[in-house]
Amino acid sequence: MADRNIQKQRARARRKKHLQKRIRGTQERPRLVVFRSNKEIYGQIIDDVKHATLAAASTRSKDIAAEIAGAKNKTAQAKVAGKRLGELATAKKIELVVFDRAGYLYHGRVKAFADGAREGGLKF
Repeated sequence: MADRNIQKQRARARRKKHLQKRIRGTQERPRLVVFRSNKEIYGQIIDDVKHATLAAASTRSKDIAAEIAGAKNKTAQAKVAGKRLGELATAKKIELVVFDRAGYLYHGRVKAFADGAREGGLKF
């Protein structure tokens, strides 16, 4: 069982390395990076030139706790968190971003987070 987990971690690390070669965030178009744990999902909008986080949201955010509690599964929670991040970004006048899935496959919770961010007003 542990061997399978190590294989999965190595595969994600390989995908992440290849993505990092191509994806960079700028002031005009910052990078939206997603981190997915077993329980939660986190998203940050990062300006790689200044090395600064411009906006962040997750399923642990206090301001959306009521909506998260009402969601029926982790995928629905991820969509709520993504929508909140999109709203925070548009409030800071960020509309265009580069999506960095950080080696995760684009389906399930990662896709739901991205769809929620689009509903919140982000374009990528």
